[in-house]
Amino acid sequence: MGVKKFKPVTPGTRHKIIATFDELTASKPEKSLLAPLKKTGGRNNEGKMTMRYLGGGHKRMYRIVDFKREKDGVQATVKTIEYDPNRNARIALVVYTDGEKRYIIAPNGLKVGQKISSGAGVAPEVGNTLFLSEIPLGTVIHNIELHPGQGAIMARSAGTYAQLIAREGKYAIIKLPSGETRMILVTCKATIGTVSNADHNLEQHGKAGRKRWLGRRPRNRGVVMNPVDHPMGGGEGRASGGHPRSRKGIPAKGYKTRNPKKNSTKFILERRKK
Repeated sequence: MGVKKFKPVTPGTRHKIIATFDELTASKPEKSLLAPLKKTGGRNNEGKMTMRYLGGGHKRMYRIVDFKREKDGVQATVKTIEYDPNRNARIALVVYTDGEKRYIIAPNGLKVGQKISSGAGVAPEVGNTLFLSEIPLGTVIHNIELHPGQGAIMARSAGTYAQLIAREGKYAIIKLPSGETRMILVTCKATIGTVSNADHNLEQHGKAGRKRWLGRRPRNRGVVMNPVDHPMGGGEGRASGGHPRSRKGIPAKGYKTRNPKKNSTKFILERRKK
């Protein structure tokens, strides 16, 4: 894993920094784990634009990733480490002893040929999925469930990880990547290790075309719009635009939008860092 810079032989390569893809061991995905992925162009079922600045991009197939890891007690062998166009982390193709193939989010340090497993009584090693009640305190984890059996929804992005700090009764105390500390039931599962491709945040596209390949269209700033289009628009000349806020008038820079009466607030011990 790592990144590579390019000689500035063209304007597009002057600032281009991309991944080396050294860790990948396969160039074609497993066909049985692919599903069609239809693009919306930011339109809803009525054809109206609900998300701006989306559209185009390279055609993709979705890789069906196993976030539940509910195949307990059956050992699997890592067959390949692959690129997934739908996420910034790498994925690993694992083959269970009964012949079933599945994709998982590849943790950092996972190697081809390595054995992994999930469930109760499993060793807390990289790639193994355990219940929070069995993971040693201080362990770095990712792919964390919020509700038992729901499947992993937290700490899934490239290079992210959480840490198991303590256990109190039926709850485990987790420090999340955002800095938030919260309680989660010990019957939830998590995977040992850090998510792969930690150098993803060092990458630079270098040219607008690379964003277009990802399905992102040009985005214009609110201050250059007219007052009818944006609260920060209008004014004579290059006006600054007033207080920074979204197109719908919600202030940026620290304005809290979380509902204080939200039921899950009681599980949050420390809010995320500002």
